[in-house]
Amino acid sequence: MGIEFSAYQIIQKKRDGKRLSKEEIDWIITSLMNGSLAHYQMSALLMAIYIKGMTATETAYLTDAMLYSGKTLSFKGKNVIDKHSTGGVGDKASFILGPIAAACGVKVPMIAGRGLGHTGGTVDKVEAIKGFKTTLTLNKFKSLLEKNNISLIGQTKDIAPADKIIYGLRDVTATIESIPLITASIMSKKLAEGANGIVMDIKTGDGAFMSELSNAKALAKSLRDTASRFDKSMLTMITDMNQPLGNYIGNSLEIIESIETLKGNGPKDLTDLSVKLAGAMIYLGGKAKTLKDGEKKAAASIKNGKALKVFKEMIKSQGGDSKVVDDYSRLPLAKVVTSFKATKSGYIKDIKCKEMGLHCVTLGGGRHKTTDEIDPGVGFVLTKKVSDKVEKGEELVKIYHNKNQQNEVKEIMAALRSEILISKDKVKAPKLVYEVKVKKA
Repeated sequence: MGIEFSAYQIIQKKRDGKRLSKEEIDWIITSLMNGSLAHYQMSALLMAIYIKGMTATETAYLTDAMLYSGKTLSFKGKNVIDKHSTGGVGDKASFILGPIAAACGVKVPMIAGRGLGHTGGTVDKVEAIKGFKTTLTLNKFKSLLEKNNISLIGQTKDIAPADKIIYGLRDVTATIESIPLITASIMSKKLAEGANGIVMDIKTGDGAFMSELSNAKALAKSLRDTASRFDKSMLTMITDMNQPLGNYIGNSLEIIESIETLKGNGPKDLTDLSVKLAGAMIYLGGKAKTLKDGEKKAAASIKNGKALKVFKEMIKSQGGDSKVVDDYSRLPLAKVVTSFKATKSGYIKDIKCKEMGLHCVTLGGGRHKTTDEIDPGVGFVLTKKVSDKVEKGEELVKIYHNKNQQNEVKEIMAALRSEILISKDKVKAPKLVYEVKVKKA
């Protein structure tokens, strides 16, 4: 294994704010993978990194080590582009922008994750479709990508396996919100996928892990710098997560809203963001000369039905029930619907985004522990967004739940009174996109 190091000394060095060498970082990841480094030692190092930070060079070394801890894929051509979101509430944009980009000639390899904390997971959502397989061999993944221009699978044991261990440790040791650790986690997976370019949707606001705009900008720069080092094109878009994206929250509900958006009937914020992100993928993939041209092509693929056709074909190719596209009753949906109504007239001033995500977890739409089973049928439909006018007694939220969840619903209804704020004065709609930056290889 080359030079032998001491885990104690490496942890101590980072604890004292000193820089780690490439050899030390390589040794840590190798030892983690062969089982000679205890998880409690890795956890101690993660906390030291969280508190003391890492330089751009150290972050690059860590990304390298995690990237090469497993297999890497490669594809011919420059039109292989992936998208990643840092996660939010109601963020189902991947199901919309992936098929759009694929319909416009971009190859989209999507290795997605499950829910984390209050944020929903792409894999959990798509598994609401009966029969849809997210566990495919890498060879099958590649062949479907060649055939359909898109394939969606969960994280495998072969792609960046070190990240899988570290991610799990970060989740239970309060070390999630670290720019170096987030950068290494995202980029090790995305680089291993073999994409030539990456579009990053970095969420900021109440419902995001990067709640402060300044931190979101710092993360965007770190990701762009890492992409440049690997000669990959990257576009970073910092977008709003101070209220849920779209109107539907919950696994089956979000599949329904995604299909409706692909049919041209989606809510404005979700449609606009999906078109912008897909347009960026089309541009990075060389299928459009400018970002604006990419967005025009993206919007056209919704209008002409090609993106919906790609989504339907992806479901069918991965063993799913593609009839859900035309018949939503084929999705599991909770049978009981309770309505939360406005207690006064005025304008929606605030919707506590993170709390809405946590309420969905309470109903079983997310996990408290990794072993928890997801209930795909529960969730919420928001009938109003920030800045919308409301009348007293008007419905604001539909809660989809099961018969045995009356106590949980009672608590959620009580909480919503202080989480959906109504102002008597007019309220300005929040900005959807804060910053867009591109680094082309």
